[in-house]
Amino acid sequence: MPASASAASTGRRAVDLRLYGLLDVGVCGADGARLAELGAEAVAGGCTLLQYREKDIADARAALGRIRAILEAVGGRVPVLVNDRVDLALAAGADGVHLGQSDLHPADARRLLGEGAIIGLTLKKAAQADELYRLPVDYACIGGVFATTSKDNPDPPVGLDGFASIAFRARLARGADLPLGAIAGIDLDNAAAVIAAGADGVAVITALFGADSVRQRASDLRARIDAALAERAASR
Repeated sequence: MPASASAASTGRRAVDLRLYGLLDVGVCGADGARLAELGAEAVAGGCTLLQYREKDIADARAALGRIRAILEAVGGRVPVLVNDRVDLALAAGADGVHLGQSDLHPADARRLLGEGAIIGLTLKKAAQADELYRLPVDYACIGGVFATTSKDNPDPPVGLDGFASIAFRARLARGADLPLGAIAGIDLDNAAAVIAAGADGVAVITALFGADSVRQRASDLRARIDAALAERAASR
């Protein structure tokens, strides 16, 4: 996936969002060895990006150990990001962070992490997409697209039309080369439709890490996503 203009000019890293696996402690459990194994299996099956996701961290030292275990298991084959916590990303030597709208401002995260780090941002509304022109982020994930059981859903899902609308505004603000992912409730059955709506990739939790074989599910999802991206490119 091509780097954005801002990435080219600042030395920031291009991001391949095709299959973004979220290792959520609430879904996958808090066993560091198991999380590391799941991450490695996902990468072996075709996952292109991983995130360590733990809401309301009570034991930062334990979380740090889990992040380091994932990094070691992945061995640099794909970037590993940390959800929300810039301090843990720095301490663990992770590749960057993913931020929500109520987390640290992306500009502050960039100052702390440096130009080489990957910084992602969640977008839930079109007005948030309009602000991307001034934010030093390397990708954005739009959602929730569909209902999901992996987290609370205070806002209704935006659906495919809502995703397409927010993605359109995001690309107006930052250009066509900013990678945009879709998140929430995405699985084998709807991944192709999300790509057709304009996503460059999908972020998944249960659909990947809830499978009996994470490696096989990752392979199946990647095949579905790659085929949908090829079909979209051919239709242009």
